[in-house]
Amino acid sequence: MKSVRIHGFGGPEVLKYEDAPMPEPGVDDILVRIHSAAVNPVDWKIRNGSSKAFPVDFPLILGWDLAGTVVEAGKMARGFKPGDKIFARPDTLRNGAYAEYIAMRSCEAALAPASIPPEQAAGVPLAAQTAWVGLFEVGRLKPGQKVLIHGGSGGVGIFAVQLAAVAGARVVATTSGKNIELVRSLGASQVINYQEEDFTRMAKDFDLVMDTVGGETQKKSWDLIEKGGSLVSTVGVDSAEAQRRGIRGSSFMLQSHGARLAEIGKFIDEGKVLVVIEKEFPLTEARQAQELSARGHARGKIIIRIE
Repeated sequence: MKSVRIHGFGGPEVLKYEDAPMPEPGVDDILVRIHSAAVNPVDWKIRNGSSKAFPVDFPLILGWDLAGTVVEAGKMARGFKPGDKIFARPDTLRNGAYAEYIAMRSCEAALAPASIPPEQAAGVPLAAQTAWVGLFEVGRLKPGQKVLIHGGSGGVGIFAVQLAAVAGARVVATTSGKNIELVRSLGASQVINYQEEDFTRMAKDFDLVMDTVGGETQKKSWDLIEKGGSLVSTVGVDSAEAQRRGIRGSSFMLQSHGARLAEIGKFIDEGKVLVVIEKEFPLTEARQAQELSARGHARGKIIIRIE
């Protein structure tokens, strides 16, 4: 099969478009013909060696966000049959989705939303589940509460704004000036242009802050949270500061579940959650796709179209 692999750590130039062996599915796996894959920061962080959380065996196929069609289902793979359209965030300890085929555990997949094309479905699993877990499973957000979402136009932020609004929370989000109207249209009641406005002076008294930025943004956010509130981060959290202030500070790594993904798919099919795509690339241009992601200013998801 055609794939994009790396044979060692390095810059974008180590991404090689080449033939790779067909994956061999296990008894609880599904073999999927991939239509599209999404690019996420974890892809290029593993590629350049800056992420130490995942052991790597070379050669490695990157990319763990996909939509495609089931070709084969193992004897112990429940809920899927050949021909099913699925979307998934497979295990990062196995080869990924910058390829024509992938073998993955069936419990990591869900039937794809019927209302959107597969190139959009590929952009959902990692980002939407990260938003869901951060808001509800870790952040414990409830209807009527007030939440501040940093990076409201990013891959995770776009889903976080929408899911929080659907849940009945009051949503405040930060973004750049060019994306203000987009973020407002997704359900934010207040949108702050971080390029021109000091978000610490624009809003306060939050029950939850969801931080996808870190650094100074996180440091400035502590003063805006009610005592007993929460700060949830995808990029690490200062636990000592959280304890000193009487605030729950939590950071997490996503564990993907097909059942959770199926629930998100229902919201998409009901028209309550939209998918925003920044740009599509062919598999042969995976390098350009990663370079765009690494610049950090994409509005929504970056997609690699394979089929």
